Amino acid sequence: MKTTEHPLSPPPLAELIKVLTPALEANYTHSAISVVQCPDLRAAPFHLAAQGISGRECIADIGGQPNLFPEPRLAETKYSMLTCARHMGMSAKQGMLIGAGAGPWYQIGVNSELAPNFGWEGTYDDVTNLTHYTKVDGSSGAAVCERSPSTDCALMMNLYGSAGLPGDVLKITVKGRKGKGKSFTESIRRALTEEYGERPVSLGGVFVIKAGKTNYHVMPDFPKKPEGQQYTFTDAKQLNDWLTYHNFDSTGSAPIVCLTVFHSADPDKKMGLRMEHTHCFTTDGSNRGGHYHYDLEGEEVEYEAYLNTAKVIYRIDKPEVTLERDLHD
Repeated sequence: MKTTEHPLSPPPLAELIKVLTPALEANYTHSAISVVQCPDLRAAPFHLAAQGISGRECIADIGGQPNLFPEPRLAETKYSMLTCARHMGMSAKQGMLIGAGAGPWYQIGVNSELAPNFGWEGTYDDVTNLTHYTKVDGSSGAAVCERSPSTDCALMMNLYGSAGLPGDVLKITVKGRKGKGKSFTESIRRALTEEYGERPVSLGGVFVIKAGKTNYHVMPDFPKKPEGQQYTFTDAKQLNDWLTYHNFDSTGSAPIVCLTVFHSADPDKKMGLRMEHTHCFTTDGSNRGGHYHYDLEGEEVEYEAYLNTAKVIYRIDKPEVTLERDLHD
């Protein structure tokens, strides 16, 4: 797979506190942001495959939405994320990948939303795989969140990679949205874009939704024409109408775990990056998961996040045609 590399020079985490504080205070009734030593993210409520999100921090954008639109390119977009880790220059001795993308339909048996969450130590073969996927039940139309049987993905993927070590990270807690920024990640991303302009600042990590109702989409299985030919989406609206939408309430239940990757800008405007991608899962059997969009009840919502900056972006298997914006952002 063709891979290009773009080194980054992110601002210090302490500087990001000053940049993000006004935006968070304007959007939420209660907010706090600080640089902390990362807690053990293997523990509840985060359930990550490694202790932290530090150590050779990097991001990869693999494939992309043009692999889905105007028609799914299924045969040529099957990816091993462990192979992608090698393309990202990650060490076999220790590493972790988290993020958001499309599930390996050829292994799961159906199209799905994937939340990669796996680490390795000593060798790429010694993997702790806590990856989840969310699919649409064909009979009921309900979302079903399950553990993935592999470390593969398909079509598109956005990954945050690190050695999985503890280290300094941004801790952000907010509660009670009062502003118009319904998406937690987008409110952070827009503040970074306003401050840094075309200078890219890229972050990845994990947050949990502790309370409030939030909106998600889940891709159903690939549509088929009656004669069995490949289905073609004629426009972005048709694709968005094909998605299924679900609202989940975190109040009084186990938090929803969200794995996120986002950028303030596309380096040189040539990488065709997906600017924000967040997928979620639960571990309590409640079948909540999918592609996070935004919260629906601002006064009730509560988030807790641990984020870190990436030092390099890898663009892997970039489609020949890229999109001006996300199809379903």
